[in-house]
Amino acid sequence: MSSLQDDTQSLTASADPAGALGRLARVLTGDSRVNVTFGAGEPRVEGERFVLPARLASEGANEAALLGALDLLAARHRYSEVARLDTPQAGVTGRIAQAIEDRRVLAQLARAFPGAQRYAHSWRTQRGEAVARHWSKLAWRERLAWAIERTLWDEAPGVLERDAAALAAALRAIDAPLGAARASQSTRASLSAAAAIVAGVRSLASRGANNMMQTAGPSEGLDDESARLARAMDAFGEEDEVEPPGGAAQPDDVRQGDDGASARASAESDSASGAALSEADAPHAAMNRSPAPGRSRLSLPLTTAYDAVTDLTGRGDDAAWRKLRALARAETGALKAQLERVLKADELTHWKREQERGEIDRAALARLAASRGYRTPFRVARHASGRDTVVTLLLDLSGSMAGRKIELARLCAAALADALTQLAFDSEVLGYSSIEAPEMRARYEHERAAGADLRAYNRFVERLDLRVFKRFDSRDLSGLAAIECGHENPDGEALAWAASRLAQRKARRRLLFVLSDGYPSTSDGDPTVLRSDLLARVQAVKEQGIELVGIGILDDAVEAFYPHAVVVRKLHELPATAFATLSRLLAGRPY
Repeated sequence: MSSLQDDTQSLTASADPAGALGRLARVLTGDSRVNVTFGAGEPRVEGERFVLPARLASEGANEAALLGALDLLAARHRYSEVARLDTPQAGVTGRIAQAIEDRRVLAQLARAFPGAQRYAHSWRTQRGEAVARHWSKLAWRERLAWAIERTLWDEAPGVLERDAAALAAALRAIDAPLGAARASQSTRASLSAAAAIVAGVRSLASRGANNMMQTAGPSEGLDDESARLARAMDAFGEEDEVEPPGGAAQPDDVRQGDDGASARASAESDSASGAALSEADAPHAAMNRSPAPGRSRLSLPLTTAYDAVTDLTGRGDDAAWRKLRALARAETGALKAQLERVLKADELTHWKREQERGEIDRAALARLAASRGYRTPFRVARHASGRDTVVTLLLDLSGSMAGRKIELARLCAAALADALTQLAFDSEVLGYSSIEAPEMRARYEHERAAGADLRAYNRFVERLDLRVFKRFDSRDLSGLAAIECGHENPDGEALAWAASRLAQRKARRRLLFVLSDGYPSTSDGDPTVLRSDLLARVQAVKEQGIELVGIGILDDAVEAFYPHAVVVRKLHELPATAFATLSRLLAGRPY
């Protein structure tokens, strides 16, 4: 095994690394149908196709990690009953179940191929480094899920976990279910163990977070921190949708333990949270009521009366637009010419032949000469299906986009809109952000003082700032020069707005591209609800028949929400990457 992988490792830099890795995958799995490709996101099994992270293939130092990822997928394919558990709908329960399952199946693979153990270690090391880079941006539940995963793998805690006393205390409290998870012998057992771990975390809230925090250290035992942790623990895995293989119910002892602990935790956490929250935390307290099981929580505004839609079509500085257009054409001119050739060739192959009128069909001339009664030597050009497409580009204008990011996003929008206009595609360019509005704050304070129940809402003092830089019915692109940053980014609401405008256009295909550099965020909203909202809105947009693509700018958050996602790791590649992605879809190639 070791020598076979060493040989393949030298081939990852060859002309066909996917082919070399595919041969190895077929040996590891014993399945001749397996093939390997590269894509965005984490390693995943899609039927007989193994998708490996493209970022590892482009970095020579990560060849060992790449082979470790391949071993992981081979082990899942060979020994697991479920190809993948850590989907957005499965939440932290699915992620923990996948970690338990990966540990189990890789141990089985290592017994058959001892060399797999070394490469699995390289993959785990790479994963740890990636999480460490994003640690400061992770929510508490994601930090805890990662700490649980590392504990299951018996890995030494990183510096960041060691510094988080609350995480260490939570791990001590669920030591027994963690031990049971290590003994998993099947996919079903892995799922049950994950459910028990999540139930154990949620039961901590019913004991009172103060007790847990005191075990972590006296300096941490503050009431506001305790209340925050109690709410976070109570919501840990609350909305996850995970079923065992075949959709069978979970064992009664696990289900009853989860329900009982969760019910007690929910009842006691609600009262504790209401007493401990400060005035500044009041908007967050309004969001603690959970949705019905199996339903996503939408991020609803207290009012939409102050939301603003500003149409900047044709209102940009002409000189600035001409300069921006020149830069955009220099950046993507060659790509645009290539796309035009592809579309032109596609047009010329779509003909309706054997017609009584139209253009002479040269292929029918011989038949016309040989057959006296032949009357249909003409052809009629069909409308090119690729042109019956409308495109919307939606830009995240949050404050984190300031600087070089917004400059390249503006250039990217100019390149795409200019090319689409020249190629006779209908298109629109939109932007979104949110900002605190004094009128909304006054409305919120009034409602709260009146004792109104605000628990259904998740946007209290910020209004949406929506911008139209180029409308569908206009060819004037000068408004793109006015693209600038705003403040926050409630992605779900903005996505619904853009999709509603796109859905009104009559076309065979509707494409919606979203450029974003992180997770949805507002100053007054619960991040968990914002993410649940975005997932629900994405699903609704898909059900409208809109093709949705997320383009991440130096951040892979888009992979957690959008069915198709591209992550730009180097800023200067943004315009070309976005254009190439659009071209692939317009040319009718598989994503």
